[in-house]
Amino acid sequence: MEVELVLVSRKGLSRSLFTATKKWFSGSKVPEKTLTELKNASSILYPPEAPELQIRKMADLCFLVQHYDLAYSCYHTAKKDFLNDQAMLYAAGALEMAAASVFLQSGAQRQYPSHYMETAIQTYKDLCKNLVLAERCTLLSAEILKSQAKYSEAATLLIRMTSEDSDLRSALLLEQAAHCFINMRTPMVRKFAFHMILAGHRFAKADQRKHALRCYSQAMQVYKGKGWSLAEDHINFTIGRQSFTLRQLDNAVSAFRHILINDSKQTAAQQEAFLREYLYVYKSVNQLSPDGPLPQLPLPCINSSATRVFFGHDRRPSEGEKQAATHVSLDQEYEREASQQWKELEEQVVAVVNKGAVPLNFQPTQYCLNSQTDNLRFPVAVVEEPVTVEVVFKNPLKVPLLLKDLSLLWKFNFRDFNKSPEEDAKESISNEKVAHLKTSPSIATEVISEFQINGEETKVARLKLLPHQTGELHILGVVYNLSTVQSSPTQDGMDYSPGMQIGGSYLNASNLRLGKSGSKQQAPHSLHQSSPSDPLEYFHGLSWTEGKAPHGLSVRGRQDLEIQGPRLNNTKEEKTSVKYGSDRRLDPIITEAMPLLEVFFINFPTGLLCGEIRKTYVEFVNVSKCPLTGLKVVCKDPDFFSFGSKTAALTPLSPTASENCSAYKTVVIDCACMSSAVTTSVSPTDFGMDTGNPLWVTDVPLPDSVLLPGASVQLPMWLRGPDEEGVHEINFLFYYESTKPHSKLSHRVLRHTAIICTSRSLSVKATACRSNVLEAEGKSDSDNLLVFLDVANINTSEAGVREFHIIQVSSGSEHWKLQKCINPAEDKDAKLGSRERAKLCFRAIRYQNSEATSCIEGKYIFADIVLGSEQIISATTPCADFFFQSCYAARSRKMIPQTTTGPGRPKTTDLAKLVQMCSEVDLNVIVLWKAYVVEDNKQLILEGQLHVALESIGKEASSLPQVQEAQEMALLKFVRPEQPQLPARPSMEQLSHLIKISLHYPEYYDHPFHQKSLCIVPVTLVLFNCCQIEVDVIIDLRHKATG
Repeated sequence: MEVELVLVSRKGLSRSLFTATKKWFSGSKVPEKTLTELKNASSILYPPEAPELQIRKMADLCFLVQHYDLAYSCYHTAKKDFLNDQAMLYAAGALEMAAASVFLQSGAQRQYPSHYMETAIQTYKDLCKNLVLAERCTLLSAEILKSQAKYSEAATLLIRMTSEDSDLRSALLLEQAAHCFINMRTPMVRKFAFHMILAGHRFAKADQRKHALRCYSQAMQVYKGKGWSLAEDHINFTIGRQSFTLRQLDNAVSAFRHILINDSKQTAAQQEAFLREYLYVYKSVNQLSPDGPLPQLPLPCINSSATRVFFGHDRRPSEGEKQAATHVSLDQEYEREASQQWKELEEQVVAVVNKGAVPLNFQPTQYCLNSQTDNLRFPVAVVEEPVTVEVVFKNPLKVPLLLKDLSLLWKFNFRDFNKSPEEDAKESISNEKVAHLKTSPSIATEVISEFQINGEETKVARLKLLPHQTGELHILGVVYNLSTVQSSPTQDGMDYSPGMQIGGSYLNASNLRLGKSGSKQQAPHSLHQSSPSDPLEYFHGLSWTEGKAPHGLSVRGRQDLEIQGPRLNNTKEEKTSVKYGSDRRLDPIITEAMPLLEVFFINFPTGLLCGEIRKTYVEFVNVSKCPLTGLKVVCKDPDFFSFGSKTAALTPLSPTASENCSAYKTVVIDCACMSSAVTTSVSPTDFGMDTGNPLWVTDVPLPDSVLLPGASVQLPMWLRGPDEEGVHEINFLFYYESTKPHSKLSHRVLRHTAIICTSRSLSVKATACRSNVLEAEGKSDSDNLLVFLDVANINTSEAGVREFHIIQVSSGSEHWKLQKCINPAEDKDAKLGSRERAKLCFRAIRYQNSEATSCIEGKYIFADIVLGSEQIISATTPCADFFFQSCYAARSRKMIPQTTTGPGRPKTTDLAKLVQMCSEVDLNVIVLWKAYVVEDNKQLILEGQLHVALESIGKEASSLPQVQEAQEMALLKFVRPEQPQLPARPSMEQLSHLIKISLHYPEYYDHPFHQKSLCIVPVTLVLFNCCQIEVDVIIDLRHKATG
């Protein structure tokens, strides 16, 4: 009752006349006091019986009994009295409790007076200098505001309370403010993360590393994957250091790993610091478990899909005039079209070997595997032949990396493929523990001692394995020691010594080892003991001190080569889901020894004239320990080369076959005795034709058909320049087998690509027409033709050719031959200078019936008409080789139908076909020439031959290949199908071509008209059937009047 009376009296006093008069005349403004007076006022103490304290006690009692309305009135009254007396500490308390009373009132009319709390906090903090009470008031107000969903005001209140006086208090307040931001109706995620980082930073300064790690980890969930690389680097770096200090080694390694593998935008100096810190942490982790598996290293990055695998030895380089076969190497770029061409060539030769059919289990040979090749099957490698793996490394950092003792990591299973899998079950071995050893009983591993990758560089490393036993090899990855490149101590004015600090305290491996039970580990100092003026140390707490940390840190680790196969898209299930096939390029099968062939081309030209003949040599070397056999070569341009005839008598012995070192077989003759052509008959089978094999496949004439281990043989090879000018890419595929049956490899191949640049030489155009010259009285039943040759020099003198000489014209046919030159000049050797032209005329005759025996045997008759002093025997190598190849290649390209030329009536009675058959000619003309070339002030003699195939009388043929013009796209037209027209009956003029007519009569005839008025002049009519069938001829001698 006493407190209540005091309260009532105090209320009455405030309503007294004196108080009202005082307020009226003095105004409501409170006189300002100095700071000293306010400080003194904050230390005012009331006696226990003071009325102000009695009112405060009554308010507290009402608050305790939950009479919040009366409590608020009492607190409000006491607040006024305390303010009048300038008792700021009491006033702040009354404001705080008054605000709390309003908040606790149920269904209160008043709004929560947040300004009361703000005033109380400001009073506690600034006037009373009592931070404990200010913190309590702040936390209370923040909880009240959060309960009212006023998170923004609560966060502002908490942040305002932070200061540099206490890191721990500021860290707590910043963490609570961060939670306010995340709990808002529209969460402010970035503000939450930012303030969690600030809270973690303050926790770290207060040596509360667990709390600091927790705050940074929560902030990392927001910044991760947002592209804020610098923020991620800072957070990961701090997480790594705090985890390392707290002995959470896995977290530390993971955090430092993320710093290095991300696309960092840090400076080179900062990246070097990150790398050294990571190496030190990794080394410390490895020291705790030295016998554990090799850890996965994050650097450098490996592009696994770009990994290439090459099987076989590196080929010997070219030496002088010996040019090695190009084959396959890792230096060559993969071309899908070229790979398909090589596959077709191999299928062609395999079909020939297997009597026309490709085996079902045929797998094309692949020496180099990459992401574009077919890797669904296990590749096959050979014992004692290296397996080279090309690994693409990329350094994402701006500082160089040094890889030491770099080698491949593999697992090997022993297998004897001649035994069943049950009989040959053996354990597998791996080099993970002994990867630094170069030799092994099973696999020899190449080790690169040092492999440096500069900053932001992509570099290729080629690592080799040499298998010594058969089995299954699995290449798992690479293993190496990762270290930094030692640089100069100072650069750009900064000290980059390898010493690394954590706020002045070095990371030490001893810090990771736990002491005895009950011993307490001393925590390192704060991350920010150094001056905050250095921005590098402000963000990362880094400093470099020379000579206190180990120099040249290095850690041993591995990286796996994980290659994803191609996506499957064949079945419906595969199309509707995402499935990938297997990629076996790193899982080769090591099979038993096989022969290995190397090919060298001696004096192989790079430039030729069109039709030029050049003799070279090819050297075949067996560099393995197994004999090889069945050597063949397949080429899509069989008319480019020849190994000579199978008959030794038809092949020149050496390039010096004549005094002019001609590649042909020549004979010196007497021009006066050469009145007609010299003929020779040969069979196409002597030159590898009509054997049943495709023209592309050619047998290489090895001695005894076997090449022993370590042996070599040189064989002559004649080349002929293609008829079309330009650059030609000619592919040779050499096929060979082992003399012993093989379970995994049936054959091996060797590739070679020759680049030949050809320039123009001569152009030959030929036309055939019937000759009406017949002997009287039918003494000769031979058919003859006139063959006109138009030879032009179309060389542009690019190769230094001065002039061409036509030294011989030959023919090759089963039914025709050249007989003689009709218009021989005084100088029989026709010379053609630049852009000159020569016209020649020859008579050709059909074989007599007595000579038809050669035709029955399928032989060709070669007739040589010599225009010079030497006869080139055209029925021998190389003239006949290229002649037959040209004929058969043209026949296969044009698909010329074979017609029946034997005697008797045709099977069909179609007169149009009859006339066509009569006009067909099977005569091939060979023009042999020499060219005089000046090269390096020396005169060289080149020789060659051109082929012209006469197919029909009156139709011009050319030695130049026909260029097919690209057809323009025509508009689509809809027409009514017409009835097929019956073939028109040949005209009388066309029918008259079936026979030749010649009238023989005397030029002068004496007749005694005085004795006999009728003069009878003998006229002989000679008829010759030009076709191989019977022809009915009607002769009408009736005189027809004209006009």
